[in-house]
Amino acid sequence: MADELELLRRANPVPVDGPHFGDGPLDHHAERQLDRLMRERPSRRPRLVWGLAAAAVVAALVSALLFTGQTTAPAVAAPRPLLVQADSTPVSLKTLAERAQAAAADGAPKLRRGTHVQSWSMGMSDDKPPITLPEERIVRWNADDSHTEIVVATDPRHPGRPVLGGEGELVEDGHVLSRQTYPPSWSDAPPQSPPPTDVARLRAYLQEAGYSKTALNTGELLDAVASLLGTWTLGARESATLARLLADTEGLRPVGQVTDRLGRRGQAYVYDGSGARRMLIMDSVTGAVLGLETTFTKAEPEYGVKAGDVMSYSAWMR
Repeated sequence: MADELELLRRANPVPVDGPHFGDGPLDHHAERQLDRLMRERPSRRPRLVWGLAAAAVVAALVSALLFTGQTTAPAVAAPRPLLVQADSTPVSLKTLAERAQAAAADGAPKLRRGTHVQSWSMGMSDDKPPITLPEERIVRWNADDSHTEIVVATDPRHPGRPVLGGEGELVEDGHVLSRQTYPPSWSDAPPQSPPPTDVARLRAYLQEAGYSKTALNTGELLDAVASLLGTWTLGARESATLARLLADTEGLRPVGQVTDRLGRRGQAYVYDGSGARRMLIMDSVTGAVLGLETTFTKAEPEYGVKAGDVMSYSAWMR
């Protein structure tokens, strides 16, 4: 316990003299520090540190419910893991990268700063069953380098159904957790800087985004890709470059076609790591990353977790 507490103190994602307090949104520096905390979790007791991020989501939802006068939290249900279509033919990453390269010939669509993502993250505790809290986040940047971020708790009765329009307007019922406009800011450090369209440079870019001084393993690389997609909506050429990079990555194996939680069909690529399986879903033609799902590969009885339960999931949209 002492090690984890000391790690949290060093990261200090919300300092007392910072621009935001504990009940407000994190600025970019705090987000990077919290991200670093998540990547530096000790191997001896990983669940406690990993649970801190989920706890922050729980706290945000509870705070929103209290301030809106709603005293009973809505029931939330963990999504079932995505299933590979039994009669589908797996497509190799090399073939997918070739398709993506051809699709990017005209350069459209273009790279766009900002993101639109639905995500789920399981929170665990010692005395309560695991829960999954769905949310949708949209970030849009303005010409003066200011940006607006809206976070909505999605309706647990309809997980995976978008509630935000392209400009961030609510198109269906959703519980707004936060709506924040940030002043102009700019950074040349990944993932804030634009991703390159050269494979070698992109590999170095993701390594820096992953706060690593050495080459990333496959699990770390997928984490860095998620960080990139949490900052940028990739264009055709960036998606093709990422597909070529992933084609040279060890341990990612094609398993066939899946339909994601937004109803989109894509090719699935699976990586089995320590205690978890990651499924990367990519568009079959453009190579764009559609989603990333992480499931447990072994049971955690003390937390009520079974093998195959979804740990987290993200679905990125344009």
